[in-house]
Amino acid sequence: MSGTASGDDRQSPLRVMVVDDHPMWRDAVARDLAQSGFDVVATAGDGEQAVRRARAVTPDVLVLDLNLPAKPGVQVCKEVVGSNPGLRVLVLSASGEHADVLEAVKSGATGYLLKSASTEELIDAVRRTAVGDPVFTPGLAGLVLGEYRRLASEPAPAAGDDEPKAPQLTDRETEVLRLVAKGLSYKQIADRLVISHRTVQNHVQNTLGKLQLHNRVELVRYAIQRGLDDE
Repeated sequence: MSGTASGDDRQSPLRVMVVDDHPMWRDAVARDLAQSGFDVVATAGDGEQAVRRARAVTPDVLVLDLNLPAKPGVQVCKEVVGSNPGLRVLVLSASGEHADVLEAVKSGATGYLLKSASTEELIDAVRRTAVGDPVFTPGLAGLVLGEYRRLASEPAPAAGDDEPKAPQLTDRETEVLRLVAKGLSYKQIADRLVISHRTVQNHVQNTLGKLQLHNRVELVRYAIQRGLDDE
């Protein structure tokens, strides 16, 4: 298939690692991604191997199954994201169970795709995951946003000590944060505010830095706790 590199500026290809305990499935996913222009830097068949290799090769995106021998996928996700917060994890699982989806997101996954997805959906999901967009199989995004809201309604531990004074966000950063809390993707935010996708990413990164947060889950929780999603 001749996938046109739409405006990629001929950057070096995204580095992807594939983790699945079924060799035929793992090889097929790795082959599809490689044929679409990704640099598949490693594969792994169990959780222990996955953590070791991910730390050694530092991929941009980890495509991760949850049901793994030696160490479950959610634990792999926690450990690799814990040691490399810039790593994006896209879970590719046969399970659409709500508990599995929420556990994966809490462990640091950026997105969650069911294995029933098409090759085109997977390729698009990997690209979007790489830039920090939350990517979910239809029907799961609302579930995750609902869980963000539930978490945000719980009292934050020792909030008084944590925030002697609220950091100053610019008007545009606050605007982007509000739309993130409403569940919009970076592309939707860019379209809504008539700015570039990269500018949205920059605002989110600046906001994470100012608030001393680590990922989108924490960012959405922060925004919802302050009622920004209702404005």
